[in-house]
Amino acid sequence: MAKKSQGMAIAAIGSIPLIMTLGNSMLIPILPAMKSSLELSQLQVSFTITVYSIAAAIFIPILGYFSDRFSRKVIIIPSLILTIIGGVIAGLGSSTLNSYIWLLIGRVVQGIGAAGSAPIAMALTGDLFKGEEQSRVLGILESSNGLGKVLSPIFGSLFGLIVWYSVFYAIPILSLIAVILTWIFIKEKGYREAPPPFRKYFHGLLNVFKLEGRWLFICYLAGGVCLFTLFGILFFLSDVLEEKHKIEGVIKGVILAIPLLVMVTTAYLTGSKIGKNLEKMKLWMLIGFGLMTASYILLAFFGKLIPFLAILSISSVGAGLILPCVNSLITGSVGKSKRGFVTSLYNSVRFIGVAIGPPVFARLMEWSIKGMFLSLATLTLIIGLLVLLFIKVKGFDGKENKETVFRYNYL
Repeated sequence: MAKKSQGMAIAAIGSIPLIMTLGNSMLIPILPAMKSSLELSQLQVSFTITVYSIAAAIFIPILGYFSDRFSRKVIIIPSLILTIIGGVIAGLGSSTLNSYIWLLIGRVVQGIGAAGSAPIAMALTGDLFKGEEQSRVLGILESSNGLGKVLSPIFGSLFGLIVWYSVFYAIPILSLIAVILTWIFIKEKGYREAPPPFRKYFHGLLNVFKLEGRWLFICYLAGGVCLFTLFGILFFLSDVLEEKHKIEGVIKGVILAIPLLVMVTTAYLTGSKIGKNLEKMKLWMLIGFGLMTASYILLAFFGKLIPFLAILSISSVGAGLILPCVNSLITGSVGKSKRGFVTSLYNSVRFIGVAIGPPVFARLMEWSIKGMFLSLATLTLIIGLLVLLFIKVKGFDGKENKETVFRYNYL
């Protein structure tokens, strides 16, 4: 692949998670306005994010299977078009019909579209790039996802200045850009052999999870917990900035973007440095969960905004260390013929984390803020211990540079 065409392919792949993240995270700044306009409870407002993520989580493995049988591009483009349709339905439901139900229906359609786009982009990266280049591009992919999270509070706040539901009409326009880039620049030349029968494919998957399932489960949990805490805390912070600090509009969006920018920067640097060094991946995951645990313990005792944001940024560094490592481990764990399903299942877990974050945090906020952060610290500590105990790394001297190989087994 020529350098210029390779760069455009990376840009096209990176546009998919960027736009899908914008399509979900842009809602966070306008949630209070939505709550007031449609006369919703805090829990009902959280469902606008939850139904999107649940729909995505359900359909991701299905569409991942189809991407293994046919091609990534054949799944990604129709899924992006479905995202456009869902955005229009949600926009009309919230503006013209003033209907919470139609808003949710549009979000469900968007979620199905997201299921066949961003997760499949990870498998596509595994197909098109190899070795250290694959880890670098996966780092870019995670950074693109994170960049969407950084920009979304700002964009959401800007669109909210027009009218809160204008966010839904922006999503189809953004998705169309991803459709054009993917159609023109993604080439899957000679990519597919004749697809295997379903029974043979299914037995192959069973063998993958029989051999690798235990460490994959730990990696799935790690990614899911990072997204659960991220979206939950953003949901909490969005409410606190308006209710407690009376901060709204673009300033609110910029504040929400600070911890996300820290995560994006860390994820990009991590992806560019880890290569295929699996020992380093495990170490950085452990450091990441250590930072997240420590920051959540401290957040239980800090209420002032500036110290809160500074400590929260430490947890963002932790997530930025963890996610690119998990992406590389999972993407490189299986061959091309099963990669779509395995990576899609991982993304399904991530979407479940996003789905349960806001409603769980809504309940925890009613219970105890201090208890909420101490519970998060306990959760991240447990996942860190699982990584430490159950993912085994051994040195391998088969190459001059003494690369590390992974021993994926339980004690």
